[in-house]
Amino acid sequence: MTPIQPSFAPVTIESALALQNAGNLSAAEAGFRAILLDQPSNKVAIYSLGVILIGRNDIEEAEALFRHGCMTTPDFAPNWFGYAITCQRLGRWDQSLLSYDEAIKADPNYIEAIVDKGVLLRNMLRHHDSLKCFERALEINPEHQTALGNYAILLSEFKQVDKSIDLFDRLHKLHPNHDYIAGLLIYERMHVADWTQFASLRAEIIEGVRAGRKVCKSLPFMALSDSAQDQFSCGKIFATHYAPKAKKPLWSGEIYQHEKLRIAYVSPDLREHPVGHLMAGIFENHDRSRVETYAISLGIDDRSSLRERIKSSFDHFIEARGMASNKIAEKMREMEIDCAIDLAGYTADSRTEIFAWRPAPVHVNFLGYAGTLGVDYMDYLIADKHVIPPEHQNCFSEKILYMPDTYLPTDRNLKIADETPSRAACGLPEEGVVFCSFSHDYKVSPPLWRVWMSLLEKVPGSVLWLVARNEQTQANFRNAAEMFGIEGHRLVFAGRVPRVEDHLARYRLADLFLDTWPYNAHTTAADALGAGLPVLTYMGGAFPARVAGSLLYAIGLPEMVTHSWDDYENLALDLVKNPSRLAALKAKLAANKGTHPLFDTAKFARAFEDLLFSIPQTSPSRAA
Repeated sequence: MTPIQPSFAPVTIESALALQNAGNLSAAEAGFRAILLDQPSNKVAIYSLGVILIGRNDIEEAEALFRHGCMTTPDFAPNWFGYAITCQRLGRWDQSLLSYDEAIKADPNYIEAIVDKGVLLRNMLRHHDSLKCFERALEINPEHQTALGNYAILLSEFKQVDKSIDLFDRLHKLHPNHDYIAGLLIYERMHVADWTQFASLRAEIIEGVRAGRKVCKSLPFMALSDSAQDQFSCGKIFATHYAPKAKKPLWSGEIYQHEKLRIAYVSPDLREHPVGHLMAGIFENHDRSRVETYAISLGIDDRSSLRERIKSSFDHFIEARGMASNKIAEKMREMEIDCAIDLAGYTADSRTEIFAWRPAPVHVNFLGYAGTLGVDYMDYLIADKHVIPPEHQNCFSEKILYMPDTYLPTDRNLKIADETPSRAACGLPEEGVVFCSFSHDYKVSPPLWRVWMSLLEKVPGSVLWLVARNEQTQANFRNAAEMFGIEGHRLVFAGRVPRVEDHLARYRLADLFLDTWPYNAHTTAADALGAGLPVLTYMGGAFPARVAGSLLYAIGLPEMVTHSWDDYENLALDLVKNPSRLAALKAKLAANKGTHPLFDTAKFARAFEDLLFSIPQTSPSRAA
C-alpha cells in the first residue's frame, strides 16, 4: 500500500496576513518569506514582513526590504512609510523625511505618515514644520490621538497655553487611556496655576502609576508625589518605551589604555540655563593632569557669555544638536570615552537614547534630573546621603555614588551685583515682611498654597514675592489668594532682568525664602543661599523633595529643615515675628559661606573626580 503523503495548502497573502493578525508572527514570517521567493516584488508581503522585522528590532534587514519595495513599486505608500521609519531608526533623518514625503505623495491622506513625519520634525527641533503636519493630520481626523497630543505639546512650547490645555482636556475625555494624558493635562495646568480637577487628576495618576499604567511622565510626577517608591515605578514605566536598549552595544568590554580619564558630559544645557550655571565652575576646575574633558552639546548656541565660558573650559567641544542619537553614540565610541555623564535625564531636549547604544564603559546620571532613569544601561547616579538615604537605594535602577557633602555643585565665581535695588523698584512695599519663592510656577500646588496663605493671614502687612511666566498665571495666583481671603495685591511678581547678577541682588530685599514641596527649589535655593537669604524647606520622602535640605546641611543651617507642614509654618512664623533671630540666622549664613563646603567649587570638583576614579572602568557585567 502506498503511504499517504501529507498535503500542504499553498501559502497565500490572505493566509499569511491572517496568521499575522492572530499574533502567530513566526508562521506569518515564514509565509511572507515563501511568497517573496516566488514573487520578490509582492508589495504587501514586503510591507508585512517589514513590520514584523521592525517589531523585533531587525532594523537593518527591514530597511533593505523596504528599500527594495520602494524601488519595485514606487506608488505603494506603505513601503515608503516603512522605509521612512527604518531610516529614522538608523539616524538617517534626511532620507527619512524624503521617504515620508514620498508616502504622502502616493497617498495624500496617509495620516500615519503625516503624523510620524511631524514627530520626526519635532525631534529635529523644526517645530513650526512639525506643527503644520499635525494641523494637516487633524484636518483629516480631528480626533487622532497622536496628532492631538503632539499638537497640544507644541502649542505649549509656543506658549499658547489656553489652546494646549483645551486640547489636552479634549484628549483626556476622548481617549482617557492615551499615553500620559492625565499627566500632560495636570502639568500644563500647573504651569499657569490652574488647579482645576487637581485632586482627582492627581489621584488618577498615582493610582495609575501603582497599577503600572502610562498615566504620567516621570518629570511631571515629581511635582505630584513624594513617594520614592512611586517615583521609581513611574520612571521604569516611562523608560520602558522611551529609550529601550539598543540590540547591539557599541562598547562590548574593550579595555582602554588612556593616560587620562576621558569624561564626556552630554547635555542640551551648556548655555544660559541652571545646569550651565551650576556646572561651569566644575568644568573649569577639572584637573587636566588626570582627566580629558569632552562636551557633547545637544542644545542651541545662545551666544551668551556663559556659553563661551563653558566652551573654553573643555578640551573638546562637539556641537551635536543636528546629529542623530545613534551617530552621536558612534562618535563617542570612536573617541573612546571612558565615562559618559548624562546631565539632562528626562528633561527638555535630552537624548537618553544615546546611552541606550552603550557608547562608553561607564554611564552616569547626574544633576539635571532628580531621579532614576529606570534603565539598565545607566550604571551610576551621583547623589548625597541627604537626597538619597541608604534605605532609599532600592528605589533606583542605578548604583548610588555619594558625594561627601551635597551632590549639587555651585559656582563660587558667580557674581552678585553690588547695588541692591530699592523695594519700590521691585514693586515691594517699603514696610512689612517679604516672603520669597522664585521657584517655577508648576512647583506650587494646593497643599503648599494653603500654608502660604495661612502665613500671609497671620503676618499682617506681609507679601509673597513670586515669579510667574505670564499674566494668566499671575491672575490665577491672585484669584487663588482671594479664595483664602488674601487681597491679590499682596502677591508681588518679579519681572525679568537682563543680568543674572542683578537678579541675584534682589534676594537681599526678602526676609525668608519659602521652599516648594514635593518638588523643592534646587538651583534657586542655592542662589538664595548664595545671596544671603535663608531658605526654609519641608524635606519630604523622595529625591526632589530633599534637595534644599541637602543644601542647608552643606551650608551649616540644619535648623531650617522641617519635616511637616505644621513645623514649616510654625518656624516661618517664629522667624519673621522675631527679627533678632532672623538677623542672627542671616549673619550665620554669611559667615558659613566662607567655612562650609556648599560654595567651595574647587573642593567639589576634586571630590567629584575622586568619585569617578573610584568606579571600575571595565566591568564584566557591562560587557554582556
